[in-house]
Amino acid sequence: MFIIQNSTFDDIDEIFRLYQLAREHQKPRFNVVWPEFKTSLIENEIKNNHQWKLIIDNKIACVWATTFNDALIWEEKDKDPSVYIHRIATNPEFRGQNLVKKIVDWSIEFATKNNKKFVRLDTVGENKKLIHHYQKCGFDYLGLFKLSDTKSLPDHYKIDDVALFEIKI
Repeated sequence: MFIIQNSTFDDIDEIFRLYQLAREHQKPRFNVVWPEFKTSLIENEIKNNHQWKLIIDNKIACVWATTFNDALIWEEKDKDPSVYIHRIATNPEFRGQNLVKKIVDWSIEFATKNNKKFVRLDTVGENKKLIHHYQKCGFDYLGLFKLSDTKSLPDHYKIDDVALFEIKI
């Protein structure tokens, strides 16, 4: 049994702990590692109900953020009514429990309730294992794309091309 709900300001320390654990997991495996995210970014997402958590046995098993616009990454496709998922970070205690699929199922319902036509996400670089994982979770892999304007994006977007994924509702 699990619960999905908005993160709260009380969750900030745990969110940053999960981000740090994600970076440690990424370092030996991938060319691109998440940067340190600003506290103000997370606070703003919490304030605007864009930061989420999946809870199992009263523990945060996973966190992620959503938005309804992502023009810097999706460029022209951002005109499509979509839910965009960012920064999925899983508590290592819960790895292997197919939490991304739970997030996908939830996000399809969330998108439908909000009159969106797509659920989308991206990852930086050609991480074949992650690409396959997202495809197994129901995403169509759209390919690798070079972003035209990365000035306002976190630093890891400046390192490599971006793999784009979507589910049409």
